[in-house]
Amino acid sequence: MAQQTAIFAGGCFWCMVEPFDQMDGIEKVRSGYTGGNVPNPTYRQVGTHKTGHVEAVKIWFDDTKISYDQLLEIYWMIADPTDAQGQFADRGNTYLPIIFVNSAQQRAQAEASKKKLNASGRFDKPVVTQILEAKPFYDAEEEHQDFYKKDPFREAMMMNPRHAYQDRYWSDQKKG
Repeated sequence: MAQQTAIFAGGCFWCMVEPFDQMDGIEKVRSGYTGGNVPNPTYRQVGTHKTGHVEAVKIWFDDTKISYDQLLEIYWMIADPTDAQGQFADRGNTYLPIIFVNSAQQRAQAEASKKKLNASGRFDKPVVTQILEAKPFYDAEEEHQDFYKKDPFREAMMMNPRHAYQDRYWSDQKKG
Protein backbone atom coordinates (compact mmCIF):
# COMPACT_ATOMS: atom_id res chain seq x y z
CA MET A 1 0.00 0.00 0.00
CA ALA A 2 1.22 3.45 -0.89
CA GLN A 3 -0.70 5.93 1.25
CA GLN A 4 -0.92 9.47 -0.08
CA THR A 5 -2.90 12.55 0.90
CA ALA A 6 -4.76 15.17 -1.11
CA ILE A 7 -6.40 18.41 0.01
CA PHE A 8 -9.21 20.06 -1.91
CA ALA A 9 -11.31 23.14 -1.18
CA GLY A 10 -14.52 23.63 -3.08
CA GLY A 11 -17.18 25.28 -0.99
CA CYS A 12 -18.84 23.86 2.08
CA PHE A 13 -16.81 20.91 3.31
CA TRP A 14 -20.00 19.05 4.24
CA CYS A 15 -20.68 18.55 0.53
CA MET A 16 -17.11 17.56 -0.36
CA VAL A 17 -16.82 14.41 1.75
CA GLU A 18 -19.31 11.91 0.34
CA PRO A 19 -18.14 11.89 -3.32
CA PHE A 20 -14.63 10.91 -2.22
CA ASP A 21 -15.62 8.77 0.76
CA GLN A 22 -17.54 6.37 -1.48
CA MET A 23 -14.59 5.53 -3.76
CA ASP A 24 -12.52 2.35 -3.54
CA GLY A 25 -9.03 3.15 -2.33
CA ILE A 26 -10.08 6.07 -0.12
CA GLU A 27 -9.02 5.33 3.43
CA LYS A 28 -10.29 8.45 5.20
CA VAL A 29 -11.77 11.87 4.45
CA ARG A 30 -11.73 14.65 7.05
CA SER A 31 -13.37 18.06 6.93
CA GLY A 32 -11.21 20.91 8.07
CA TYR A 33 -9.57 24.26 7.53
CA THR A 34 -6.38 25.21 5.70
CA GLY A 35 -4.59 27.99 3.90
CA GLY A 36 -4.84 30.60 6.63
CA ASN A 37 -2.78 32.08 9.39
CA VAL A 38 -4.70 31.16 12.56
CA PRO A 39 -3.58 27.93 14.24
CA ASN A 40 -6.31 25.48 15.26
CA PRO A 41 -9.21 27.65 14.09
CA THR A 42 -12.80 26.97 15.00
CA TYR A 43 -15.78 26.88 12.65
CA ARG A 44 -16.94 30.17 14.16
CA GLN A 45 -13.55 31.82 13.59
CA VAL A 46 -13.33 30.65 9.99
CA GLY A 47 -16.89 31.86 9.43
CA THR A 48 -15.77 35.45 10.15
CA HIS A 49 -13.80 35.32 6.87
CA LYS A 50 -10.82 36.86 8.72
CA THR A 51 -8.57 33.83 9.31
CA GLY A 52 -7.42 33.29 5.73
CA HIS A 53 -8.62 29.68 5.96
CA VAL A 54 -10.92 27.90 3.54
CA GLU A 55 -13.15 24.95 4.29
CA ALA A 56 -11.50 21.90 2.76
CA VAL A 57 -11.25 18.14 2.85
CA LYS A 58 -8.14 16.07 3.41
CA ILE A 59 -8.20 12.69 1.76
CA TRP A 60 -5.98 9.72 2.63
CA PHE A 61 -5.84 7.31 -0.29
CA ASP A 62 -4.06 4.20 -1.47
CA ASP A 63 -2.54 5.20 -4.80
CA THR A 64 -2.36 1.56 -5.90
CA LYS A 65 -6.19 1.56 -5.94
CA ILE A 66 -7.06 5.15 -6.90
CA SER A 67 -4.73 7.69 -8.44
CA TYR A 68 -4.32 11.38 -7.71
CA ASP A 69 -5.45 12.02 -11.30
CA GLN A 70 -8.70 10.18 -10.55
CA LEU A 71 -9.19 12.32 -7.44
CA LEU A 72 -8.71 15.43 -9.58
CA GLU A 73 -11.40 14.17 -11.99
CA ILE A 74 -13.83 13.76 -9.09
CA TYR A 75 -12.90 17.20 -7.76
CA TRP A 76 -13.65 18.95 -11.07
CA MET A 77 -17.07 17.28 -11.11
CA ILE A 78 -18.09 18.50 -7.65
CA ALA A 79 -16.53 21.99 -7.40
CA ASP A 80 -17.25 24.67 -10.00
CA PRO A 81 -13.78 25.65 -11.24
CA THR A 82 -15.06 28.83 -12.91
CA ASP A 83 -16.36 30.55 -9.77
CA ALA A 84 -13.67 32.56 -7.98
CA GLN A 85 -16.15 34.06 -5.49
CA GLY A 86 -17.19 30.87 -3.69
CA GLN A 87 -19.17 27.77 -4.53
CA PHE A 88 -22.86 27.52 -5.27
CA ALA A 89 -24.83 29.08 -2.37
CA ASP A 90 -21.63 29.51 -0.32
CA ARG A 91 -20.01 32.86 -1.06
CA GLY A 92 -16.82 34.44 0.19
CA ASN A 93 -13.17 33.69 0.75
CA THR A 94 -13.74 30.63 2.95
CA TYR A 95 -15.39 28.76 0.06
CA LEU A 96 -12.90 29.28 -2.79
CA PRO A 97 -11.98 26.46 -5.18
CA ILE A 98 -8.37 25.55 -4.39
CA ILE A 99 -6.24 22.46 -4.91
CA PHE A 100 -3.57 22.29 -2.21
CA VAL A 101 -0.58 20.26 -3.43
CA ASN A 102 1.99 18.58 -1.21
CA SER A 103 4.61 17.63 -3.80
CA ALA A 104 6.07 18.66 -7.15
CA GLN A 105 4.34 15.63 -8.67
CA GLN A 106 0.91 16.68 -7.38
CA ARG A 107 1.54 20.22 -8.66
CA ALA A 108 2.44 18.93 -12.12
CA GLN A 109 -0.62 16.69 -12.20
CA ALA A 110 -2.96 19.42 -10.96
CA GLU A 111 -1.57 21.98 -13.44
CA ALA A 112 -1.88 19.52 -16.34
CA SER A 113 -5.42 18.59 -15.30
CA LYS A 114 -6.43 22.26 -15.03
CA LYS A 115 -4.87 23.05 -18.43
CA LYS A 116 -6.69 20.11 -20.02
CA LEU A 117 -9.99 21.17 -18.47
CA ASN A 118 -9.52 24.77 -19.66
CA ALA A 119 -8.80 23.55 -23.19
CA SER A 120 -11.75 21.14 -23.23
CA GLY A 121 -14.37 23.77 -24.03
CA ARG A 122 -16.61 22.28 -21.34
CA PHE A 123 -17.07 25.70 -19.71
CA ASP A 124 -17.88 29.09 -21.20
CA LYS A 125 -15.68 30.80 -18.58
CA PRO A 126 -12.04 30.15 -17.70
CA VAL A 127 -11.02 27.71 -14.98
CA VAL A 128 -9.94 29.87 -12.03
CA THR A 129 -9.27 27.20 -9.42
CA GLN A 130 -6.05 28.05 -7.62
CA ILE A 131 -3.28 25.51 -7.13
CA LEU A 132 -1.35 26.31 -3.96
CA GLU A 133 1.22 24.67 -1.74
CA ALA A 134 -0.35 22.73 1.11
CA LYS A 135 -0.37 24.45 4.47
CA PRO A 136 -1.22 22.93 7.84
CA PHE A 137 -4.62 21.26 7.82
CA TYR A 138 -6.74 21.55 10.94
CA ASP A 139 -9.58 19.09 11.50
CA ALA A 140 -12.98 20.70 11.90
CA GLU A 141 -14.98 19.99 15.02
CA GLU A 142 -16.44 16.49 15.25
CA GLU A 143 -20.01 17.61 14.44
CA HIS A 144 -18.73 18.60 10.96
CA GLN A 145 -17.20 15.19 10.21
CA ASP A 146 -19.17 12.76 7.99
CA PHE A 147 -22.05 15.22 7.86
CA TYR A 148 -23.72 13.29 5.04
CA LYS A 149 -24.13 10.36 7.41
CA LYS A 150 -25.32 12.44 10.37
CA ASP A 151 -27.91 14.57 8.56
CA PRO A 152 -28.68 12.99 5.16
CA PHE A 153 -31.79 15.11 4.57
CA ARG A 154 -29.97 18.42 5.04
CA GLU A 155 -27.00 17.11 3.06
CA ALA A 156 -29.29 16.18 0.16
CA MET A 157 -30.80 19.67 0.14
CA MET A 158 -27.36 21.26 0.18
CA MET A 159 -26.20 19.04 -2.67
CA ASN A 160 -28.96 20.22 -5.04
CA PRO A 161 -26.88 23.07 -6.56
CA ARG A 162 -23.90 20.72 -7.03
CA HIS A 163 -26.14 18.17 -8.74
CA ALA A 164 -27.48 20.89 -11.05
CA TYR A 165 -23.86 21.84 -11.85
CA GLN A 166 -23.05 18.18 -12.59
CA ASP A 167 -26.12 17.82 -14.78
CA ARG A 168 -25.19 20.92 -16.75
CA TYR A 169 -21.47 20.32 -17.24
CA TRP A 170 -20.80 16.66 -16.53
CA SER A 171 -23.89 14.71 -17.60
CA ASP A 172 -21.65 12.67 -19.93
CA GLN A 173 -19.47 11.52 -17.00
CA LYS A 174 -21.61 11.93 -13.88
CA LYS A 175 -20.60 9.67 -11.02
CA GLY A 176 -23.25 9.25 -8.36
